[in-house]
Amino acid sequence: MEGVGAAGWPEPVVRVQSLSESGAATIPDRYVKPEAERPATPLEAAAAAAAETEGGGIPVVDLSSPCDPATARAVSEACRDWGFFQAVNHGVPAGLLRRARAVWRGFFRQPMEVKQRYANSPATYEGYGSRLGVEKGAVLDWGDYYFLHVRPPHLFDPDKWPHLPPELRETTEEYSREVAALCGRLMTAMSVGLGAAPSRLQEAFGGADGAGVCVRVNYYPRCPQPELTLGLSSHSDPGGMTVLLADDRVRGLQVRRRGAWVTVDPVPDAFIVNVGDQIQVLTNATYRSVEHRVMVNAAEERLSVALFYNPRSDLPLAPMPELVSPERPPLYKPMTFDEYRLYIRRNGPRGKSQVESLKAAAT
Repeated sequence: MEGVGAAGWPEPVVRVQSLSESGAATIPDRYVKPEAERPATPLEAAAAAAAETEGGGIPVVDLSSPCDPATARAVSEACRDWGFFQAVNHGVPAGLLRRARAVWRGFFRQPMEVKQRYANSPATYEGYGSRLGVEKGAVLDWGDYYFLHVRPPHLFDPDKWPHLPPELRETTEEYSREVAALCGRLMTAMSVGLGAAPSRLQEAFGGADGAGVCVRVNYYPRCPQPELTLGLSSHSDPGGMTVLLADDRVRGLQVRRRGAWVTVDPVPDAFIVNVGDQIQVLTNATYRSVEHRVMVNAAEERLSVALFYNPRSDLPLAPMPELVSPERPPLYKPMTFDEYRLYIRRNGPRGKSQVESLKAAAT
């Protein structure tokens, strides 16, 4: 299928939604993953089931009493052990979650010429996209997305926000405010769970006003050969924290646990929260970012909304002094988030190779 103009990409961009809607019975070779990276074989599925049975699935944390020490302990234990948890009673209205899903499903159902007005480039990734990384000839993921900067204000570009559906902008702005406020509450719980002052992690991010907020809406069209590809390759998130509103109908997110891939079963109206690489660095690996990936489906499309809560991008980040000792020396060298995220923007998702390279540089 013919691609659209490259706009800074190494080759013409093909929209995965167009491939899906073409009715082809096979996927192009560009999307076929190496065998070791494909969705689980029966043996791997059995290992994943054993890991899930042993661990009980990713933890579910009740946030109805955010100031209760028990809440901080539950958040901290989840961040130490799994790097993931599902947040329930989080304070964001369920109706807003449903509206956010609905408006973005509406956007991806717009005619292609409408969506193409917002085509992105690798300079900022903001807008309508279909690939990560700029390596020519790279194996691609089976998914399209929309990426937006919300904060800081100087990165907010109203021209990048779609006009259709009409309620999309207002809904997305309200959703971003509510979920960013939730991130602030989670940062407090994470700090307390470390035995630090409640504001410690937030201060390390550059304060509440310094933190960056981005939204990425992921759209995974139906795939005729889901056993050969992935919607999003294995990676850990490069930023601080991710709060994911998963699809309410179709499972697809998998978390790496003790060498196996565990499929997440989303709790209705919950958020899936995971630690990013920047919090792993700040906590000297007390809290862990964990590899995850996304499967696709032959019968159903999937949509998810990820909000990324990141440190101020020009602030050098290194392990916090109170988490460093002669017995536990700093594991990572200082680096700004601006420097750090260049890696995934150039190379696409590559497991945990970037954060591990920081560790090697520090030793």
